[in-house]
Amino acid sequence: MWDHVAAPGADLLEPGTRIPALIISPFAKHGCVDHTQYDTASILRLISRRYALPPLPGLVLRDVALLAHRRPPMGDLTNALDLRRSGR
Repeated sequence: MWDHVAAPGADLLEPGTRIPALIISPFAKHGCVDHTQYDTASILRLISRRYALPPLPGLVLRDVALLAHRRPPMGDLTNALDLRRSGR
């Protein structure tokens, strides 16, 4: 499979090939195509943000490395979810 967009590089653990994902949840936005870039740690980012926990040090370092290379930090899935329906 060929991808027309290069994966971002920012640190020694650069992301590899982009992989499309489906978010299946009662809170998923219906009919939404979200172009936010995520990684496997996006779930941890969501939990930290949702419950006002301090960010994990490794995720902070990753964000700093991405920003230093003029890349946006990875998302935390909130763009793909409608969390207002969760009662919070």
